[in-house]
Amino acid sequence: MKNFLLASLLALALPALAADPAAGWVSLFDGKTLDGWKANEKPATFSVQNGEIVVRGDRAHLFYDGPVQNHDFKNFEVKMDILTKKGANSGFYIHTEFQPEGWPAKGYEIQVNNTHTDPKKGAGLYGVKDNATAPAKDDEWYTMSITVEGKRIVTKVNGVVIVDYTEDESASSKGRRLSHGTFAIQGHDPESEVHFKNILVRPLP
Repeated sequence: MKNFLLASLLALALPALAADPAAGWVSLFDGKTLDGWKANEKPATFSVQNGEIVVRGDRAHLFYDGPVQNHDFKNFEVKMDILTKKGANSGFYIHTEFQPEGWPAKGYEIQVNNTHTDPKKGAGLYGVKDNATAPAKDDEWYTMSITVEGKRIVTKVNGVVIVDYTEDESASSKGRRLSHGTFAIQGHDPESEVHFKNILVRPLP
Protein backbone atom coordinates (compact mmCIF):
# COMPACT_ATOMS: atom_id res chain seq x y z
CA MET A 1 0.00 0.00 0.00
CA LYS A 2 2.84 2.36 0.86
CA ASN A 3 4.51 1.74 -2.52
CA PHE A 4 1.19 2.27 -4.31
CA LEU A 5 0.66 5.62 -2.59
CA LEU A 6 4.21 6.69 -3.38
CA ALA A 7 3.80 5.79 -7.04
CA SER A 8 0.51 7.68 -7.14
CA LEU A 9 2.11 10.80 -5.66
CA LEU A 10 4.97 10.62 -8.16
CA ALA A 11 2.51 10.29 -11.02
CA LEU A 12 0.63 13.34 -9.79
CA ALA A 13 3.88 15.27 -9.47
CA LEU A 14 4.74 14.70 -13.15
CA PRO A 15 2.99 17.40 -15.21
CA ALA A 16 0.69 15.85 -17.82
CA LEU A 17 1.75 16.59 -21.37
CA ALA A 18 -0.92 18.38 -23.36
CA ALA A 19 -1.30 19.58 -26.93
CA ASP A 20 -0.57 23.28 -27.32
CA PRO A 21 -1.37 24.37 -30.88
CA ALA A 22 -0.14 27.90 -30.17
CA ALA A 23 3.32 26.47 -29.48
CA GLY A 24 3.09 24.05 -32.41
CA TRP A 25 2.40 20.88 -30.39
CA VAL A 26 -0.13 18.47 -31.89
CA SER A 27 -1.46 15.24 -30.38
CA LEU A 28 -1.02 11.95 -32.25
CA PHE A 29 -3.23 9.92 -29.88
CA ASP A 30 -6.80 10.83 -28.94
CA GLY A 31 -6.71 8.90 -25.65
CA LYS A 32 -9.78 6.85 -26.62
CA THR A 33 -9.06 4.89 -29.80
CA LEU A 34 -6.23 3.83 -32.08
CA ASP A 35 -7.57 6.00 -34.89
CA GLY A 36 -4.61 7.21 -36.92
CA TRP A 37 -2.49 4.22 -35.98
CA LYS A 38 -2.00 0.97 -37.92
CA ALA A 39 -0.75 -2.30 -36.40
CA ASN A 40 1.03 -4.96 -38.42
CA GLU A 41 1.56 -8.60 -37.37
CA LYS A 42 -0.48 -8.90 -34.16
CA PRO A 43 -2.98 -6.05 -33.68
CA ALA A 44 -4.14 -7.59 -30.38
CA THR A 45 -0.79 -6.56 -28.86
CA PHE A 46 -2.13 -2.98 -28.68
CA SER A 47 -5.17 -1.74 -26.80
CA VAL A 48 -6.47 1.49 -25.30
CA GLN A 49 -7.24 1.53 -21.59
CA ASN A 50 -7.78 4.53 -19.30
CA GLY A 51 -6.49 6.97 -21.88
CA GLU A 52 -3.31 4.96 -22.51
CA ILE A 53 -1.95 2.76 -25.28
CA VAL A 54 -1.19 -0.52 -23.53
CA VAL A 55 1.41 -2.67 -25.26
CA ARG A 56 1.51 -6.34 -24.30
CA GLY A 57 1.55 -9.40 -26.52
CA ASP A 58 3.36 -11.04 -29.40
CA ARG A 59 5.86 -9.04 -31.44
CA ALA A 60 4.13 -6.31 -33.43
CA HIS A 61 4.52 -2.67 -34.34
CA LEU A 62 1.97 0.14 -34.26
CA PHE A 63 2.67 2.75 -36.94
CA TYR A 64 1.32 6.29 -36.91
CA ASP A 65 -0.80 6.51 -40.08
CA GLY A 66 -2.82 9.64 -39.33
CA PRO A 67 -3.28 13.09 -40.88
CA VAL A 68 -0.65 15.10 -39.00
CA GLN A 69 2.03 15.98 -41.59
CA ASN A 70 0.44 13.18 -43.63
CA HIS A 71 2.42 10.87 -41.25
CA ASP A 72 5.70 11.91 -42.87
CA PHE A 73 8.10 13.78 -40.58
CA LYS A 74 11.63 15.06 -41.14
CA ASN A 75 12.63 17.60 -38.47
CA PHE A 76 10.56 17.50 -35.30
CA GLU A 77 10.25 17.22 -31.55
CA VAL A 78 8.16 14.33 -30.25
CA LYS A 79 7.44 13.58 -26.62
CA MET A 80 5.34 11.11 -24.67
CA ASP A 81 4.68 9.78 -21.20
CA ILE A 82 5.74 6.16 -20.66
CA LEU A 83 5.31 3.62 -17.88
CA THR A 84 7.13 0.26 -17.94
CA LYS A 85 6.26 -2.83 -15.96
CA LYS A 86 8.99 -5.03 -14.47
CA GLY A 87 11.17 -6.68 -17.10
CA ALA A 88 9.47 -4.90 -20.01
CA ASN A 89 11.04 -4.07 -23.36
CA SER A 90 9.65 -1.83 -26.09
CA GLY A 91 10.78 0.90 -28.43
CA PHE A 92 9.72 4.00 -30.34
CA TYR A 93 10.79 4.25 -34.00
CA ILE A 94 11.40 7.47 -35.93
CA HIS A 95 11.78 8.05 -39.68
CA THR A 96 10.28 4.63 -40.33
CA GLU A 97 7.55 3.27 -42.61
CA PHE A 98 4.85 0.63 -42.38
CA GLN A 99 5.92 -2.93 -43.06
CA PRO A 100 3.67 -5.98 -42.63
CA GLU A 101 6.00 -7.98 -40.40
CA GLY A 102 9.37 -8.08 -38.69
CA TRP A 103 11.43 -5.44 -36.91
CA PRO A 104 11.23 -2.14 -38.86
CA ALA A 105 14.10 -1.91 -41.32
CA LYS A 106 13.87 1.86 -41.85
CA GLY A 107 14.72 4.54 -39.32
CA TYR A 108 16.03 4.49 -35.76
CA GLU A 109 14.64 2.75 -32.70
CA ILE A 110 14.73 4.68 -29.45
CA GLN A 111 14.85 2.02 -26.76
CA VAL A 112 12.26 1.68 -23.98
CA ASN A 113 13.71 -0.53 -21.24
CA ASN A 114 14.39 -0.05 -17.56
CA THR A 115 14.73 -3.59 -16.17
CA HIS A 116 14.58 -6.01 -19.12
CA THR A 117 17.65 -8.27 -19.40
CA ASP A 118 18.74 -6.51 -22.60
CA PRO A 119 21.67 -4.31 -21.49
CA LYS A 120 20.60 -1.59 -23.93
CA LYS A 121 18.49 0.68 -21.72
CA GLY A 122 15.93 3.37 -22.36
CA ALA A 123 16.35 6.41 -24.61
CA GLY A 124 19.42 4.99 -26.36
CA LEU A 125 19.55 4.67 -30.15
CA TYR A 126 19.29 0.91 -30.36
CA GLY A 127 22.42 -0.69 -31.80
CA VAL A 128 23.84 2.69 -32.88
CA LYS A 129 24.44 4.74 -29.72
CA ASP A 130 23.24 2.69 -26.80
CA ASN A 131 22.60 3.74 -23.23
CA ALA A 132 23.73 1.36 -20.48
CA THR A 133 21.92 2.96 -17.53
CA ALA A 134 18.18 2.75 -16.88
CA PRO A 135 16.87 6.34 -17.11
CA ALA A 136 13.73 5.72 -15.04
CA LYS A 137 12.00 3.23 -12.77
CA ASP A 138 9.30 0.68 -13.49
CA ASP A 139 5.74 1.53 -12.46
CA GLU A 140 6.45 5.27 -12.58
CA TRP A 141 5.45 7.58 -15.41
CA TYR A 142 8.31 9.41 -17.10
CA THR A 143 8.53 11.72 -20.10
CA MET A 144 10.74 10.80 -23.04
CA SER A 145 11.43 13.35 -25.77
CA ILE A 146 13.20 13.01 -29.10
CA THR A 147 14.39 15.90 -31.24
CA VAL A 148 15.57 15.47 -34.83
CA GLU A 149 17.13 18.38 -36.70
CA GLY A 150 19.14 17.65 -39.82
CA LYS A 151 21.49 14.82 -38.92
CA ARG A 152 21.25 15.29 -35.16
CA ILE A 153 19.15 13.24 -32.73
CA VAL A 154 18.78 14.24 -29.07
CA THR A 155 16.86 12.09 -26.59
CA LYS A 156 15.84 13.15 -23.09
CA VAL A 157 14.12 11.55 -20.12
CA ASN A 158 12.42 13.98 -17.74
CA GLY A 159 14.47 16.77 -19.29
CA VAL A 160 17.85 15.05 -18.87
CA VAL A 161 19.82 14.43 -22.06
CA ILE A 162 20.49 10.72 -22.57
CA VAL A 163 21.82 10.69 -26.14
CA ASP A 164 23.14 13.51 -28.35
CA TYR A 165 24.09 11.90 -31.65
CA THR A 166 25.04 13.40 -35.00
CA GLU A 167 24.94 11.02 -37.91
CA ASP A 168 28.25 10.75 -39.71
CA GLU A 169 27.92 9.71 -43.34
CA SER A 170 31.42 8.22 -43.27
CA ALA A 171 30.74 6.11 -40.17
CA SER A 172 28.71 2.95 -39.83
CA SER A 173 25.30 3.30 -38.23
CA LYS A 174 24.44 -0.32 -39.02
CA GLY A 175 22.17 0.59 -41.90
CA ARG A 176 20.22 3.22 -39.97
CA ARG A 177 19.88 6.59 -41.67
CA LEU A 178 17.88 9.73 -41.06
CA SER A 179 15.64 10.61 -43.99
CA HIS A 180 11.93 11.08 -43.26
CA GLY A 181 9.00 8.94 -42.25
CA THR A 182 6.54 8.09 -39.54
CA PHE A 183 6.64 6.84 -35.94
CA ALA A 184 6.05 3.34 -34.58
CA ILE A 185 5.56 1.80 -31.14
CA GLN A 186 7.07 -1.63 -30.59
CA GLY A 187 5.44 -4.64 -29.00
CA HIS A 188 8.45 -6.75 -28.06
CA ASP A 189 7.19 -9.97 -26.43
CA PRO A 190 4.23 -11.33 -24.40
CA GLU A 191 6.05 -10.79 -21.09
CA SER A 192 6.60 -7.08 -21.71
CA GLU A 193 3.95 -4.56 -20.70
CA VAL A 194 4.45 -0.87 -21.47
CA HIS A 195 1.98 2.04 -21.36
CA PHE A 196 2.13 5.17 -23.54
CA LYS A 197 0.05 8.35 -23.31
CA ASN A 198 0.13 12.03 -24.28
CA ILE A 199 2.02 11.44 -27.54
CA LEU A 200 2.73 14.90 -28.96
CA VAL A 201 4.72 16.15 -31.93
CA ARG A 202 5.95 19.59 -32.98
CA PRO A 203 7.19 19.77 -36.58
CA LEU A 204 10.31 21.89 -37.04
CA PRO A 205 11.54 23.72 -40.18
